Order: sequence, then C-alpha cells, then structure tokens
Amino acid sequence: MDTLDKRLMQTPDLNKERLEKLKSFFPDLFTVEGKLNPDELKKIIDPELVKETEKFEFRWFGKSGAKRTAFTPSKATLVYDEKRSVNPDDADGNMIIEGENLETLKVLLSAYRERIKCIYIDPPYNTGKDFVYSDRWDESKEDYWEHIGITQDGVKVDTNTDSDGRYHSNWLNMMYPRLLLARQFLRDDGVIFISIDDNEVHHLRKLCDEVFGEENLLSELIWDIGSGTAAGHFTRSHEYITAYAKNKKALSNFEYKGEESKISERAIKKISKGNPASCITFPAGIEFEGTFAIFEGEIGQSEKVRIIDNKMIFKDGRLSEPVTLEAGWAMKNQILSWINGEETYDSKGQKVKRFYFDRKGRLQYEKERGFINPPSILRQVASTRKGSLEIEELFGQKMIEFPKPTDIIYLLVNYVSSENDIIMDFFAGSGTTGHAIIQKNYDEKTNRKFILVQIPELIDEKSEAYKAGYKKISDITIERNKRVIQKFEESEKQRNFDKAFKTGFKVCKLAKSNFPRVEFAPDPTKTEQENLALLDKYIQEKEAAFNTLFNEKDIFDEVLLKNGFMLNYRLEQIDGFSKNKVFCAKDDFKECLICMEKSIAKETLKDLEKYKDQTNFICLERSLDTTMKWNLKHLLGDKLIAL
Repeated sequence: MDTLDKRLMQTPDLNKERLEKLKSFFPDLFTVEGKLNPDELKKIIDPELVKETEKFEFRWFGKSGAKRTAFTPSKATLVYDEKRSVNPDDADGNMIIEGENLETLKVLLSAYRERIKCIYIDPPYNTGKDFVYSDRWDESKEDYWEHIGITQDGVKVDTNTDSDGRYHSNWLNMMYPRLLLARQFLRDDGVIFISIDDNEVHHLRKLCDEVFGEENLLSELIWDIGSGTAAGHFTRSHEYITAYAKNKKALSNFEYKGEESKISERAIKKISKGNPASCITFPAGIEFEGTFAIFEGEIGQSEKVRIIDNKMIFKDGRLSEPVTLEAGWAMKNQILSWINGEETYDSKGQKVKRFYFDRKGRLQYEKERGFINPPSILRQVASTRKGSLEIEELFGQKMIEFPKPTDIIYLLVNYVSSENDIIMDFFAGSGTTGHAIIQKNYDEKTNRKFILVQIPELIDEKSEAYKAGYKKISDITIERNKRVIQKFEESEKQRNFDKAFKTGFKVCKLAKSNFPRVEFAPDPTKTEQENLALLDKYIQEKEAAFNTLFNEKDIFDEVLLKNGFMLNYRLEQIDGFSKNKVFCAKDDFKECLICMEKSIAKETLKDLEKYKDQTNFICLERSLDTTMKWNLKHLLGDKLIAL
C-alpha cells in the first residue's frame, strides 16, 4: 500500500499490488511511463502473434467487472459492539461480524491474509428466489451504508429470477469476487469447503478451478441428507460439498477418526497371490481369528491346502506352536516375511497389525495404520432435519429454514484443523459454524477460533423468528452462539466445573470509517505528491476535532486493523512516556507502538529512542510539525507510520 492509500485509511489495493509484483518480475512488459503494455504481454502468451478466435474458457456476463470489484480497496471499518458481545474477555479471536461480506472481507484482509486454516461457506443457492448479495457499492453513486442495512431501513434485495437473462451470471458475479478474496485468506495448507446443490454445482466447480486451480481440487463430497425432498423424477436426498486446497502439495493427509476406522474393510487386505513359495512358517503366538482355515492356492487346477492338525494347533485364538504351510502355497514372499518371530510388512511397506480368518475361512490381514482417509460420500452424518431441531432446541421454536447441522461442519473441521487454527464462515446464516467450533472446543478442550460474517438481512415479518423479536438473520447468528455458550456454562456449573470451559466472542459491525478523510477523492490529473498536499489540507479542515468526536477504541481498532493487526490484539499503555499516552499493541504475529493524540511532544521523541530498533511507531500525520516529523523519520526510518 503506497503513502496515499495509507493516508486515506483504505484497505490494500490488490490490483495495484498485482501490477507492482508483475512489474518487479517482468519490467520489460511495461512502458517507460510505467503502464502495462498488452502487446508485450501477448507475445509471452502467443509468440507467433496468432489471433485466436476460439479458445476454451469459462465466461459469463459481468465477469470482468466482478473481478475488478474483488480487488478494489475498501474505505470501511469495523466497529466493536460491546452490548451484543458475549464474554469478550474470553473471546480470544472469536468474532461475529454483522455486515455485507465482500466489504467485510476487504476490511479483514490486511490482518488475516494467509492466516485462515479452513473456510466453510453455505452460500445462497440459485433457486430463482431473492438473494440479498449485490455488489453495486460505489459510494459516489449510491449511499452504500443505507443500501446494506446498517440503518433502520435494512437491506435492499436483489431479485434473481430464472426469467432474468442473467440468471446464472448474477449468481456467479456474486460468488466470483468473494472466492477470489477467500483464497487470499487461506494459509498455504488451507482448505475451503462450499456447500452447494444441483443448480450451480457444475458452475461452481469451473469457478473454483479458475480461482484455486483445478489441480487443487480435493473432492466433490456427496452428503446424504436423509429422506430428501421431491425434485421432479427423483427424490433429491443429497447435497454437495466442494472442497479445494490453497496448495494441495502443502496439505497433510486427512485422518478419519470415526468408528469405522477401528476395523474397516478399507484397512483389510487379502493375502496377495503371486509366485509360489516352497514354505511359509508362522511362529507360535501369532493371533488368528477363527478355528478353521482354507488357503486358496494354485497347486494343480483347484487344489486347496489345509492346516494340518487344525484342532491341535489353535488354542484361544493363537498358535500354540509354529506352523509350516507346505506344497507351494501361492502368495508373495514380501507380504509374509514374519518368519521365526520377525515383524511382517506388506508389499507397500506397511506394517501388518494382525492376521485373521474371515467367515469363509480365508486368511486375511489388517494393516497397522496411523489413519484412514475419510470417504467422499458422507453417510449417516446428519440430516438437514437435525439442523432445524438444533435451532428449535436452543430457542424453543422454529427460527430459520434449513440450517446446516453442526455435525457436518464438526466433521469437516475435524479433518483439516487442529489447536489454535482459525475457521472462517462469511455466509454465516444462523451461525452453525460457530456452534460447531464451540462444541468441538468443549468436547476436546481445544482452542480453535472462528470468524463469522453475516449480512443484516431482514427477516420476513410473518415468520416466528420476527414475532419473537429477531429482525435480522444476524440477530439469530449472535443469539444462537450466545445460547450455546450459556448451555455449556450451565452444564459445567452442574458438574461443579465453574472454570473448566470458558469462551466467548466479540461482535463487530461493518461501518463507515471514523476518518472523514475517506471522502477525499484524489485528482487523477495530479501527481501523488500534489494529491498528498491536497489531502493534508483536507485533513486539517475536516479532522480538527477528530479525537473528541469518536470513541478512542474505534479509532485504535480501525488503525490497527488496516495496518495488519488481528481483531484479538492486546493494547497496553507503556510506562515511561511523560507527555503522551503511548500504547503497545500486540497480536499473535506482530506488535507496534501507537499514539493517537493531537500532537507528539519533544519528550516523546527522546522516550522513543530505546524502541528505535524494535518496532513500528504509528501516529497521526497532523500530530507532527515539520521539525518533529524530520526528527522521527531520522530516528525511526521506515518504522514510522504517520497516518
């Protein structure tokens, strides 16, 4: 982010970042004025300058505009809502954010880029009904804040009917920029799961191939949802969960920890056939299951070799003495190398845990594995009905249509995440993802963190939820997770474990920036230095009473968030500064010093000397006169961030 962008309190301009990175690698693609030369770029793509009229690509109406929307910066911020937060001192990074999700993702990007281990989203299915996500957020043409429902008028609904010529395009234009940003959030070993139905699953696959790379497809999971619903010629009893990795090569294998993993058909292999061996000896003490065995071989045409003196050999499921099979029983030597008590490995080098006889008397073996990969068909996990029952149990009544059950998210999170990982859901709905993470932390005494984003979508006035006092879906998101925490707290009290499990979350709302300067529009005909001078003048005029007009915490939140600090940062005033209040801000990855007062005293300059090689110092540009700015720049160099 350049100086002007920082001063304007904008999130990173990703289009500018990508161009700068391209220029750093391939300066020959740019003109002397610093502009990208499309002709030079084409020479790389097509050295012979062949004009192709046909090519394989996935296009739809509005795609280019949707992509530009993803990478344009935001001037918004997040405002802490203390009243609706639950146990905020124990939140430890858990967040529920009320706001339009594309703009919210942009606001979060500086702090959470490449920090998220898992994203689960359940976006609105393209059923021909209304959905509320529309990306016409240009503040110069429309009052964005009114549009998204921050005010009492709620959210404007964008109707998407199948009679619209852009039926699929509207949905793709909604999803494309959000997925482009989602990839920015994922760690290199991160994973995204997307719930979807038949209407757009084929388009979603192509969209994700473009965003994440088709080589990073993990699976298209099929979730058995139970009895299902009538859907024409078939009853639709499944949904899809499309899974992609940020970088499959960086992703460790998934472990299946369900009951089936203990003894599973997938873990059991028959003894392979191969060249006959003269004899194979089983030492005493090998554990078998069954009392009689028939070994199928290739001796003659159909001859079978039986264990000699079978009844005498077996005793309580174990061999009482060594047994040698003769007459060339057909099996690979490397599969059974356990002779005279040596350990046995199969042909792939995996240790054999045990041999046993199946019900037909055939010798089998079970591998000793650390894990089993999960199946791509999710059976008997949970039905969609269970999702509704969970809500009804918490609220005592029906609240929302077809929420996802916690079991499905619990399972997916179990595959990919571990202690302290962050899980994000920016189509939070009723808050199932938060519920599942709280449940998992409670069950395992772990500390996974969640970030939920839900647009303040208005609830139908005829619904039971509206009659119960919930005006927006985001109200239910917050209340649900509040009740989940209260349920576990009550359970702990009954067990006399008052402090055995403690958690909470903070609530934030997407809002207009605290800084009036965001309304400043740079003049494209002027240089950056000229625009900076104009901005300085604008700030002097508009922010004279800045510190008195706004909540101090909101100012710190916005400044630190846009400078890459996570929302669970800690702020502590530092002793030793005699004239200014200087704070140390820390999150899980970085720290800085920050002072938001109207002027920086000479004494503070001297006090900062001991920190000059340690960390950044953030302050307001207008708090520095020319001399102080020069001195601070001389002392701190690039560690000075003046806004």
